Amino acid sequence: MTKQMLSTATDQVTSLTASLTTGLKLGEQYVQLLNQLATTTDANQLLSSASDLIKFDLTDAYVKFPHHYAPEDYYLLFMGRLLELEGVEGLEVKPDPLHRRLAMRLTSFENNYTFCFEQKRGKEGAFFCEQTDHEPLFNLDLAHQSLQFNNQALVDFLIVKEISAHNDLELQGIIKPLVTFANLLESKLNFMINLGILATKNEAHFKLAAPELSLTVIDKLFVKTAETDTVLLSLPKNNGAKLKLGDQIAMTLCYDPDDYSKQWFFMVNDPKENLSFLDVLLHYPLVRDWYLINRESLAIMDNNFSYTPAADERVVRHTPATDAKPVKEEAPASAVNDDEEASD
Repeated sequence: MTKQMLSTATDQVTSLTASLTTGLKLGEQYVQLLNQLATTTDANQLLSSASDLIKFDLTDAYVKFPHHYAPEDYYLLFMGRLLELEGVEGLEVKPDPLHRRLAMRLTSFENNYTFCFEQKRGKEGAFFCEQTDHEPLFNLDLAHQSLQFNNQALVDFLIVKEISAHNDLELQGIIKPLVTFANLLESKLNFMINLGILATKNEAHFKLAAPELSLTVIDKLFVKTAETDTVLLSLPKNNGAKLKLGDQIAMTLCYDPDDYSKQWFFMVNDPKENLSFLDVLLHYPLVRDWYLINRESLAIMDNNFSYTPAADERVVRHTPATDAKPVKEEAPASAVNDDEEASD
């Protein structure tokens, strides 16, 4: 009987040590991935470690890891490290003790806005959101290696909300590091990038979301330009108008007369290809005011941008934003303490 009890106790100890060993190995793997994310100078290793950490499950019945990062934090660490490796300034990643997460801040913007990644139920990747109104400026999907900017959120945040308090150069200071990050993803890691209204190529077409456009909207622009030296010309086939903005820079609103769908779109022509459609809105008050007044008709399409509110989530509404869709607000999911998380 005693021998049988000892044997059972020995089996239990052996089973326990095996389980503890498995848990500790899990922790070792986690630490190795974190170290690689923090120290590697290779972009591919950076992507690999961040992708693995986002999927990494630290749950173990025998070994607890109460302090660890959340999946959203790895997106932010990945972004910060890639910018750091290329010597890009203007953004920095710092702890946010109040919300138990990491946050990114603009070092050159006086409002000291905070940005975090947020994951949404049923949506791929994570959304880079400003934390006051939770504007999702872009979606980053490491698994499918893609980044897509959100046209509506860019206009809401930079044009509707901030243009009255900051000049165009200051607001471009927000966009520049984000575009640089997107370009690095494309050049270093072969990501698919959709710059949306931040694209500067002359051949870029910024399609309107509305299926049709009333010509009275263009007439309103004719009325505005009549009070200025700006020249607005009707296109030869009456399929739109071209606004000359100076220095061989022009903005066209038109549709292809050979396209039966008559899909309306904006184009920006700049010999140096430095100006995007968003830059036009930032630089030219005449265009900006006309666009905002008629935004319901002129809003730019957001192709495949998958940020839509679920029925059971709270909604943040913007004022004014004539074509802005409701933006959902969620409590940050970046807690780093399992014990605190369980008590919430």
